[in-house]
Amino acid sequence: MSDREKALLGQIPTQLFIGGEWRDAASGKTFEVRDPSTNAVIAHVADASPEDGIRALDAAVAAQDAWAATSPRERSDILRRVFDLVRERADDVALLMTLEMGKPLAEAKGEVTYGNEFNRWFSEEAVRIAGRYGSNPEGTGRIVVSQRPVGPCFFITPWNFPLAMATRKIAPALAAGCTVVIKPAELTPLTTLLFTQLLAEAGLPAGVVNVVTTSSSGALSEPIIADKRLRKLSFTGSTPVGRKLIAQAAEGVLRVSMELGGNAPFVVFDDADLDAAVDGAMLAKFRNIGQACTAANRFIVHESIADEFSRRVTERVSGMTVGRGTEEGVQIGPLIDDRAVAKASDLVADALGRGARLRTGGEVLDGPGTFFAPTVVDGVVPGSAILREEIFGPVLAISTFSTEDEAVALANDTEYGLVSYVYTQDLQRGHRMIERLDTGMMGLNAGVISNAAAPFGGVKQSGIGREGGAEGIHEYLSTKYTFVPN
Repeated sequence: MSDREKALLGQIPTQLFIGGEWRDAASGKTFEVRDPSTNAVIAHVADASPEDGIRALDAAVAAQDAWAATSPRERSDILRRVFDLVRERADDVALLMTLEMGKPLAEAKGEVTYGNEFNRWFSEEAVRIAGRYGSNPEGTGRIVVSQRPVGPCFFITPWNFPLAMATRKIAPALAAGCTVVIKPAELTPLTTLLFTQLLAEAGLPAGVVNVVTTSSSGALSEPIIADKRLRKLSFTGSTPVGRKLIAQAAEGVLRVSMELGGNAPFVVFDDADLDAAVDGAMLAKFRNIGQACTAANRFIVHESIADEFSRRVTERVSGMTVGRGTEEGVQIGPLIDDRAVAKASDLVADALGRGARLRTGGEVLDGPGTFFAPTVVDGVVPGSAILREEIFGPVLAISTFSTEDEAVALANDTEYGLVSYVYTQDLQRGHRMIERLDTGMMGLNAGVISNAAAPFGGVKQSGIGREGGAEGIHEYLSTKYTFVPN
């Protein structure tokens, strides 16, 4: 570990943040955070108990009325100051993400830019919360529609985008006038802790955002969700966990936002610009080492160009540089842990066992660290697990189709519906795909679609609600109607 890395880690808070104060867990316990590229321990972080979680909710509830009463301009100004602070500390935030999550430093810097845009976007949305006023149809009175903050929120964020998954939830909540308890992933809590430090520096009042880190997510989360004072739950993670959280939230009839699993199809038609399709495939598959809910999972390529597409992506993938994310030129860092490596290995083995062809990669790489070789398999047949399960690793799996209807059927043959990618130069076909593919988002001749100004979210078992865009702030607002007679 370099001197700069050691110095940065020495500046990061490792306690809980409750009521505007950094404090140890009530038990005094901590848990380890490791660098997945070396398996070295890089921090010991406070291990919150359920009692700590309720104390954090107490602080959020105590701060709710005062925060809701602040002017939209004040909330906007705080978020803008946060945006400026994150931009000033961009190099530190990026390096910290690389250390705790493993992504290449260049990608981490890209996440800082993307994740920070939610602070800027919602600083602007805070002053644009609107209602409406008008006569009722009978002419007997006036209809007044106003928006109010939902109330205290509980956020559970994943490990794969440590900054963006926090800002995508916290920024709209603060803009709307809601207070927050956030539980970052056990594997990557440090970025959220640094971001919270910057929130405090920006002048956020005590108790508005509270952070509880823990190694026992379920034990900490359940009593918070069951507490009658909580009004909103937002979770990003797997669909099975999302189902359980929705069931828990039903008891209190909580507002929920769920950004869950994906199984994104990447459809390449025979008229596609093949150079653009290959470029898009590399972005859609290998961004974040393939560990993204938006990662292309199933490459569905027209049979007339499948061999050429496979040849081109194999040439690109076989030349990718694997290593520690802090090293110059590295394109593929480690997977997050041993379980992720085992899953990628098992999915490839299953596909090969059913008749698929290995074009490159396919093996677990020697440690230290949890590395899996960037991989291409083609000729993947129906029934293969790799077509049903979210890969979450650097594995590009190719199957073929012959007609447009077949491509649509294959793309929609999943319980998930987060994002799809389509490459075609036929404008009418592109519009048909917009209508026919069952996903909440789509990239048409584009391999990256995320933007703070756009509504992010899926259909079917990929989630409920939207994050980002003009729609994002409405997840944290409740509508009130008032009738005023003449």
